[in-house]
Amino acid sequence: MAVLTISASLPAQSSPPQKFAFFLGLYMIALGAGGIKPCVSSFGADQFDDTDPLERPQKGSFFNWFYFSINAGSLMSGTILVYIQDNYGWGLGFGIPTLFMALAIGSFFIGSGIYRFQKPGGSPIIRVCQVIVATFRKWRVQLPDDKALLYEVSGKNSAIEGSRKLDHTNELRFLDKAAIITPSDAKCKTSDIPSPWRLCTITQVEELKLLARMFPIWATTIVFSSVYSQNSSMFLEQGMVLDRRIGSFSIPAASLSTFDVISVLIGVLVYDKILVPVARRFSKKERGFTELQRMGIGLFMSILAMVSAALVEIKRLEIARELNLTHEKVEVPMSILWQIPQYAFVGTGIVFTYIGQLEFFYDQSPDAIRSLCTAFALVTISLGSYLNSLILTLISYFSTLGGQTGWIPDNLNEGHLDWFFWLIAGVSLINFVIYVCCAFRYKYKTAS
Repeated sequence: MAVLTISASLPAQSSPPQKFAFFLGLYMIALGAGGIKPCVSSFGADQFDDTDPLERPQKGSFFNWFYFSINAGSLMSGTILVYIQDNYGWGLGFGIPTLFMALAIGSFFIGSGIYRFQKPGGSPIIRVCQVIVATFRKWRVQLPDDKALLYEVSGKNSAIEGSRKLDHTNELRFLDKAAIITPSDAKCKTSDIPSPWRLCTITQVEELKLLARMFPIWATTIVFSSVYSQNSSMFLEQGMVLDRRIGSFSIPAASLSTFDVISVLIGVLVYDKILVPVARRFSKKERGFTELQRMGIGLFMSILAMVSAALVEIKRLEIARELNLTHEKVEVPMSILWQIPQYAFVGTGIVFTYIGQLEFFYDQSPDAIRSLCTAFALVTISLGSYLNSLILTLISYFSTLGGQTGWIPDNLNEGHLDWFFWLIAGVSLINFVIYVCCAFRYKYKTAS
């Protein structure tokens, strides 16, 4: 942020050093965000004790307010800071968040004496590879009927530093071969130095099983991220051809995304203060909803968002045809405020799916790899954007074969953007059905 502030404050315009400093600052922010985002949510949740009946339900509220804080900052940056940058200069616009970032870092280190720190458990990638290698080495070995014959260290603590022992499950049983004690392993076991590339503990095997069980849930959230990416792509394109005048003002189409942020802020308050207490009475669960139920509600909201966008586009095209504007690249006299419901549905979906996703991956991931699993959860956002780009590319190619106008031409009055929205809604519906099937089959982890 300091480098960006300096580059924006320099008097020279578009000089090579200024450009270099600008892009250097952007890449430093990207690198820093890669360190902060996967760790801050899991580190915050680590401050709550899973074994304490008072602290355990508070952890669910933490994720809500964590995401509330993110969106509060997003709202301020998209309104107050944008105004400052437009009216007082980019140097001041970058300088203010630089100052607050410095205060945040200072605040973070001041609290170091009261934090709860989880012991690092080493590289999870190496442990996964060890299970795979040990499984293939013992591919021909017969699995024992008694799980007590599988290898696990004695005592309360796991062989993985900072991780609790995981109970054995009967899913993906072929991976249990990595924990079979062969005669050669038994010799090493007596000397207390079994090679993890030949013999793995039950907890280590279950760690890989957990990752495999979570994968289908993770994959289904990519489509939701594709819907979320419409805020900065096709929702924006649709808004550009709607009437953006409100009285004597003309609002930018991109400013409608503010309703997405506002709906997140309101949604978190309603969810945490109203929905959870009500749901808790019926479900008898500390958090009201399970993480999987919460994510499922969000996925359903994403379908409603695309249906709403499609209905708005159908009405817009109908007005364009009635006024003979089909072949003119002009705004249609239909208020841009009709887009508010689709942005609100996306924002509400975020409250359920993205926050539920953070909870799910934190609670269900093995103790020693929570930050890594949180990072995988965040990867769905970028993969959703890539999926959206791929769908747009394919539609652009196939819908323009034979010289046809296509679904999404430069002049949207000649196209069928509504068909694109219906397509994404259909994909989201199929994805929702797949998610429900995976959620019903999912078995929550049990740890000692």
